[in-house]
Amino acid sequence: MRVIHLSLILLLSIFFTGCNNDPIEERASVEKIEAQLAKLASVELTAEMDKLSDGDRKAVETLVRGARIIDAIFLEQVYSGNPDILKRLERSSRPEDRTLLTFFSIMFGPWDRLDENRPFLNNLEKLPGANFYPTDMTKEEFTDWIESHPEDKEAFESEYTLIRRNNNKLIAVPYPEAYGKKLKPLSRFLRKASEETTDPTLRTFLQSRAEALLSNDYFQSDMDWMDIEGPVEIVIGPYEVYEDHLFGYKAAYESFICIADLEESQTLAKIAAKREAMESNLPIPEKYKNYNRGASSPIKVVDVLYTAGDAKSGIQTIAFNLPNDERVREAKGSKNVMMKNVQQAKYEKVFLPIANRMVSKKDIWQVSFDAFFRHTILHEISHGLGPGRIELNGRTTTVRAELKECYSTIEECKADVLGIYNAQFLIDEGVLPAELETFLYSTYLAGMFRSIRFGIDEAHGGGVALQLNYLLDKDCFRIDRNGYFTVVEGKIREGIESLARETLMIQARGDYEGARRFLQTYRNIHPEVALALEKIRSVPVDIRPQYPIAEALR
Repeated sequence: MRVIHLSLILLLSIFFTGCNNDPIEERASVEKIEAQLAKLASVELTAEMDKLSDGDRKAVETLVRGARIIDAIFLEQVYSGNPDILKRLERSSRPEDRTLLTFFSIMFGPWDRLDENRPFLNNLEKLPGANFYPTDMTKEEFTDWIESHPEDKEAFESEYTLIRRNNNKLIAVPYPEAYGKKLKPLSRFLRKASEETTDPTLRTFLQSRAEALLSNDYFQSDMDWMDIEGPVEIVIGPYEVYEDHLFGYKAAYESFICIADLEESQTLAKIAAKREAMESNLPIPEKYKNYNRGASSPIKVVDVLYTAGDAKSGIQTIAFNLPNDERVREAKGSKNVMMKNVQQAKYEKVFLPIANRMVSKKDIWQVSFDAFFRHTILHEISHGLGPGRIELNGRTTTVRAELKECYSTIEECKADVLGIYNAQFLIDEGVLPAELETFLYSTYLAGMFRSIRFGIDEAHGGGVALQLNYLLDKDCFRIDRNGYFTVVEGKIREGIESLARETLMIQARGDYEGARRFLQTYRNIHPEVALALEKIRSVPVDIRPQYPIAEALR
């Protein structure tokens, strides 16, 4: 493996040789990059700030300025060579390099996240461990080290450390040590915003998060985040592990800055109130159900003002369920944040055009924004349901730790299918209107073709591939002779329950080998699906958000 490492260094030295105006080596054609950019529909995202106090408005502006630092940290987490590539593209006087710079900034690196991470600026393959691990480290070396040095296990598997070499040793480097020069000013921005806001719950979170960024202990600030009650919603720090395809351990930095729609959030509270009933209704044995992840599962509807880091890269998320710390989930539950302006933009620019080309004519009228929105809500709630901390061979562990690199894909599949399963349950219980069932399954089907185009190596796209192939195999979906898809009404509910049970039991048992087999069986593009996807090639894959507030603060 050392030979590969040296080869990478040699290639990089060639890549960065030459004056600033030299073309980027091994780059894709401008025409190809422009075609990829066309897959992202440009949309301005704004939110009403008129109801904010002067202090909250100042705090939001301070947080936007601070969040820009997150971009630089995440860029480095993806690839050690990214800062140099960025500098070179920014300094280039070649017009075509401006197009490359735009695409590079969206992808946070020289790999196309819309095309299975294929390189567009060089011929280097993206490392599965990104820049979280040594480039020449194998999975076996990592696991062997922990086996022979059990005292390092906690630090090595921590979400908030990098793994590096120190001579012949592997060592864990805490994030504040690795990114201290960026985290210190970011912490100061958060403290400044805490002094400006008039919301005491936001102030408490910003102060504890400012401290956490430097201490690497996020428990208290995650607890404080659950208590934010005011109109400003902020996520900032290391959260999701999607970028780590080697083990799924390491968290990437990201930020969402949003304005809450408190009235609409209150109307959705009755769904959150059914969290325990939904846990009880899971199609698994009672001993695997988890009633200790916190009875609270608040839903907050927001409009996004600004995103940064992992939250901004590639495909834009429409909702999130945080925090990921199982201790916080057991103490206070998790918060489901629904980004309504993002969802509306995606529905109009992407979802409807896809539905019209993929769903059968007899079913297309059964597609609606309300069903799309409700499924998204229940997808996020479902992340907080089912096994989290589990007992395995006499030890306490977590599903995330046991399923390793398979976790994110299995978890996204579980949340998606449970979103539908729980929607049907709430309809049956009279919590959601009965007429929603008419639109539920066709909208679910249409949404799969939006997500699978993200790429099956991406957690959400891969999770959709699992669902689509499984339900096709179970004859819950059918493809007609014209390549349109339809829902088989007499089978879909049974198929959804079966898939929910299978994914939940993989998690409940901490079954890594079972997860691998499940992915090997179903995480692929069925030939008939590939043929059908050609019909939506010209439809944008996603949106490309533009943030007027960021431009105003330059």
